[in-house]
Amino acid sequence: MSIVLVTGGTGFVGSHLVAELLKQDCKVRTTVRDLDRRSLLAATLERSGVTNRQNLEIYAADLESDAGWATAIDGCEFVHHVASPFPSDPPRDENVIIRPAVEGTKRVLRFSRMMGVRRVVMTSSFVAVGFGHPPSNGREFTEADWTDISVPLPPYIKGKTLAEQAAWKFIREEGSGMEFTTIIPAGIFGPVLGTDYAASIMLIKLMLDGKMPGLPRIYFGVVDVRDVVDIHLRAMTNPRAAGERFIAVSGAPMSMLQVAQTIRARLGTAAKKVPRKQLPDWLMRIAAFFNPKAKQVLPLLGKCPASSNQKARTVLGWSPRLGEEAVIASAESLLKLTG
Repeated sequence: MSIVLVTGGTGFVGSHLVAELLKQDCKVRTTVRDLDRRSLLAATLERSGVTNRQNLEIYAADLESDAGWATAIDGCEFVHHVASPFPSDPPRDENVIIRPAVEGTKRVLRFSRMMGVRRVVMTSSFVAVGFGHPPSNGREFTEADWTDISVPLPPYIKGKTLAEQAAWKFIREEGSGMEFTTIIPAGIFGPVLGTDYAASIMLIKLMLDGKMPGLPRIYFGVVDVRDVVDIHLRAMTNPRAAGERFIAVSGAPMSMLQVAQTIRARLGTAAKKVPRKQLPDWLMRIAAFFNPKAKQVLPLLGKCPASSNQKARTVLGWSPRLGEEAVIASAESLLKLTG
């Protein structure tokens, strides 16, 4: 039986991926920054319905240190590199995000090559594809596109772009035949298993809690976390996936206003605090003078980057859920989790 490693097993995508691999009776390893987080992962897996945790091994390993990686990866046939830094508040120095994203990715690839891993599947992001470009009428971004980081962009976007570019450079120059694939999800929504929220899930929580007075004019592609897991597993074993990038998106972009309207329409009184109004761009520009988070949003205002999932459908046979279904699953699971 193959041994599969998932980095960042307590994260939103990582925990779902660990759970699904265990349900498929795989021998699974995962890394966490601190072994004190084992109880958090155990609770998450219990909510997901996993009953065979005896097939799971947990290792301490940090993206910014070599310690622990050789032991965690030794004997693995496949590695899913999911872990990526995402601080809740914008840092003063963008390298706080960029450095661990890039160096951590190269570290995982280096130890994977050293330990004889057959294939690494890396979780990238659509922010590495569709940003920094001039407005285009009806253009659909594909796996051939890359974000232009020469223009002002939030550190997270730059970090994800540079990390994936560094990964492909490593594979070309030092990969020694190790197979490599990247998955490029849009905004990831879907059922929440624990309190280690993704940024996209935090948007839904802020809406439900009434802590978002209005909605910036922002658009993003949507994909369900269960479909992100599915495409990772397909990319892990499909021979045609080696050396390829795959965009994971359900369909056309949704605005934050559409997301809010979808939640209000389905959840009724449970969504009474969800905002109704879209904020004008000028108000966001004023807010950016006083609020670092608002400032990070400015490059995204009014941009509606569409992308194609045709390659994933054709090569991997991937068929995602509707974006609205993913949004509702996020909201319903948050309400259930928080009571």
